[in-house]
Amino acid sequence: MNRRDLIRSAVLGAGAASVAGAQQHQHTQLTTIAPAQAAATATEPWTPAILDEHQNATVIQLSELIIPTTDTPGAKDAKVNEWVDLYLKDLAEDKGHSFIMGLGWLDGYSNQKHSKPFVGLSEPQQVAILEELDGATADELLPGKAFFNEIKRLTVQGYYTSRIGISELNKDGVPSTYACTHDSHA
Repeated sequence: MNRRDLIRSAVLGAGAASVAGAQQHQHTQLTTIAPAQAAATATEPWTPAILDEHQNATVIQLSELIIPTTDTPGAKDAKVNEWVDLYLKDLAEDKGHSFIMGLGWLDGYSNQKHSKPFVGLSEPQQVAILEELDGATADELLPGKAFFNEIKRLTVQGYYTSRIGISELNKDGVPSTYACTHDSHA
């Protein structure tokens, strides 16, 4: 089983409720926008509501490292950063604040190790930091580990609730084993 299959199974099992809530929220937002407002919104470039430019660039880089572009679109193509910003906007302020602090912690740790913020590092340096955080047991790395776990979760949720992610999940169609074969249920 490859990495994407593992992620898919995790999302399908644990994220079904989150997907339904996000879709309902998105539907509610779309149905409350006036036609003139919708036309203006479609032509305006997206700007983050919560993240600043540097934080947004960090989220883009982190999410692309987690679900990279390969022969299929990655997190950057799915605009996971926009989903994360919307998610943070909808959170209670104290919960969103901890994510922003995690971004700051990551930059501080990157500066400590390499004298550059995370987005200024080479990809091998970035990957090395994330691998270190993923298996961290040292007390001083636990905030980074918690943040990395959170950005992984948000990346997977954002990716697999996007059009790209849903297309990836359904690109081979629905397996016949999911359909009921009883004549009384058809």
